[in-house]
Amino acid sequence: MSIHTHPHEASAFVANAERAAWHDRTLWFVRTKRDKMAQSLPEWEALREHASRIKQETMARLGDLLEEFERNAVANGAVVHWAKDAAEHNEIVHSLLRDRGVTKVVKSKSMLTEECHLNPYLERQGIEVVDTDLGEWIVQLRKEPPSHIVLPAIHTKREEIGELFHKHIGTEKGATDPQYLTEAARQELRRKFLAAEAGITGVNFAIAETGGFVVCTNEGNADIGTTLPNLHIGCMGIEKLIPRAADLGVFLRLLARSATGQPITTYSTHFHGPHKQQPDGEHRELHIVIVDNGRSDLLASDDFRRSLNCIRCGACMNTCPVFRRSGGHSYHNTVPGPIGSILAPASNAAEHASLPFACSLCGSCTDVCPVKIDIHQQLYTWRSKLALKGLLPRSKRWGMSVAGRVLGSRRLFTWSGRLARYWLPKLPRWMVYHRFNDWGRQRELPIVPARSFRDEYRERSGKAERGTQKTDKP
Repeated sequence: MSIHTHPHEASAFVANAERAAWHDRTLWFVRTKRDKMAQSLPEWEALREHASRIKQETMARLGDLLEEFERNAVANGAVVHWAKDAAEHNEIVHSLLRDRGVTKVVKSKSMLTEECHLNPYLERQGIEVVDTDLGEWIVQLRKEPPSHIVLPAIHTKREEIGELFHKHIGTEKGATDPQYLTEAARQELRRKFLAAEAGITGVNFAIAETGGFVVCTNEGNADIGTTLPNLHIGCMGIEKLIPRAADLGVFLRLLARSATGQPITTYSTHFHGPHKQQPDGEHRELHIVIVDNGRSDLLASDDFRRSLNCIRCGACMNTCPVFRRSGGHSYHNTVPGPIGSILAPASNAAEHASLPFACSLCGSCTDVCPVKIDIHQQLYTWRSKLALKGLLPRSKRWGMSVAGRVLGSRRLFTWSGRLARYWLPKLPRWMVYHRFNDWGRQRELPIVPARSFRDEYRERSGKAERGTQKTDKP
């Protein structure tokens, strides 16, 4: 089994108690903002239900809708490409850049290109790629992946960002003022925008009816990154589709409120074909790369099909007690958190077998999902499927086997309870909390009760019965 298990990866994050606590508080703050926004709309639950039905309709008609989108996109002047996997996606993007002699690219946040590892692929071909979303640019400079799909640098403190900018763009040493650092980043990225020969964006929503697509940002980086260069490449997974233009408003009302607790993203940019010709007559191009990369397999699964409804808001991550306390990098997957723990095993069950167990099954992820994906139920289903595949670690199989025998026998359950109540309080601490007890690294056992529930219930029932008999006497 891969060493990239969630407990192994999370151990480094939780070792820094201050960072783990700060990360937890910050994401919970975003969650509370989401709650306030949801409560401000009386029709919030109706919007969620409507969005869920639209997505279910989309998945039921996905083949037809994709063809409709292609027809309308081509009619708008765009060129549509189809990629079966990440390798084909990267080859298509590279060929578009190579054939036009492009060596400098700016990219607006796209989780699909992260999934396909486009940046390192293009860099190996001698092409400079700059992520222009501030958070994405920070993690790119740090040479690490995003830790969150909406807040990619949420794990990084401003002191670290100050040192990073001092090293790479020459800001004052020790500077931590967010306004100063942001302005320095803006000036540096402006130079990158002006030098870029192509712009790459992701796609938040693609509309079959119109052949257009929408990119949502808070910094306007998608707008400037696609306006200045003559070549715009939009990269989208097949699940980004919605049937009609009238459906878009439903999702725009849900997305920002769920993601960051704001009414709407600052920029919701619509692309319908390439930009108009430049005054000097230079040709403008829009290419759309539609990617499968395992999504059809999920679509064919009765158990996990609804995970494709995800609109990548990150709400499930902000509320998840495990994600908040272990950090996004511990999932070792492009999309971390609860929804990522469904998607990752679908692509490689052996490598990501630990992720469905990085979950308390509290159901909070399902409660906040704007499109009503039954996330915790799907994670529970994954657990049984991983067990059937023989992918559980030996320690978990052994523990579950013992627990099953004890819980399945009244005599064993009663005897083990008596034994634990007698011996656990007497054992020295080192015999309970040690390096072989993974559970005890972050937890303390509750105080052991002196009596079992059965004993308490029997005694109280007896007292109640005796009391009833006394009151019934004449």
